[in-house]
Amino acid sequence: MADKPVFVLDGFALLAYLQGEAGMERVQKALEKAEKGQALVTMSIVNLGEVLYIIEREKGLSKAHEVLSVVQQLPLQIIPADNQTVLAAAHIKANHALSYADAFAVICAQSLGGIVLTGDKEFESVNSLVSIEWLPR
Repeated sequence: MADKPVFVLDGFALLAYLQGEAGMERVQKALEKAEKGQALVTMSIVNLGEVLYIIEREKGLSKAHEVLSVVQQLPLQIIPADNQTVLAAAHIKANHALSYADAFAVICAQSLGGIVLTGDKEFESVNSLVSIEWLPR
């Protein structure tokens, strides 16, 4: 796996992809590489939960279930949040100006040697901790 690039999606990136917003094309290219076995695309379960609560709040529970069904068909590895991950994310959140959910994307990227795909400017506070590929806004 070390020879394949690893991309970590945050909520911004997945929402851009799902809603056809700026950055969708870059996320789609990463997913196409993953489909071909040329990359690994991951996301923390916490970031997925963030996307789902946003969808449910804005469009209802039925739409959130539909989105989850779509996401489950993508070549996207969902990373669970064990105790060690939760504590590491808490440490990131305590020391950097970004959301708690985004701290999980940072931990995923650190543990997998991955590149975070995001357009969320809060990640500027952690650009010394992880590699970031900025999506258009």
